[in-house]
Amino acid sequence: MTSKVMHPMILVAGPSGAGKSSFVDQAVTDFSELVDIVTNTTRPMRAGESQGHPYHFVSKEMFRQRIDAGHFVEWAEVHGNLYGTPRDQMEKAWAEGKVVIMDVDVQGVRTLREHFPDCTTVFILPPDINELRQRVRKRDGGAPADLDVRMKNAEIEMKEASDYDFQLVNDDFSKTYTQFKKIVDGVIKSR
Repeated sequence: MTSKVMHPMILVAGPSGAGKSSFVDQAVTDFSELVDIVTNTTRPMRAGESQGHPYHFVSKEMFRQRIDAGHFVEWAEVHGNLYGTPRDQMEKAWAEGKVVIMDVDVQGVRTLREHFPDCTTVFILPPDINELRQRVRKRDGGAPADLDVRMKNAEIEMKEASDYDFQLVNDDFSKTYTQFKKIVDGVIKSR
């Protein structure tokens, strides 16, 4: 008999522009058993975003107050902005028998793995660095000021992909999402 996972969780990581949020958003639509944890961030809102989707946008002062209050399971600074995972959302999801799914950075995965070693990790890779550069430009309406820094960080992050339970190359969303869906289904069945 397979043992049940105490804290069923899927962590989806990858470089900026790889498509992490698209996979998480589609999975939450397709699986009622999933709860997407909404991360807090200090980064500015992009076009098409709103409060609560995909983040809770807060000031640096508010974020620091939440750190001091123990609000976050983990938090990190990424590209000069702060990101934190709210503890209460995770606890509520598990109390309801749900599977937590999150789009997180590689630092967040490292920290969350320490707290929840039975989590499932998925790394989304772009077909290549040039495609990633084009996706970030398209998403951000041109070349963001920190594009070169993001690409250097992406190359560093992609070297960690082999440390994840699953690695998926997002060269065709529909095809890659079919693979991702099988992973999600397996986690749901293991709870």
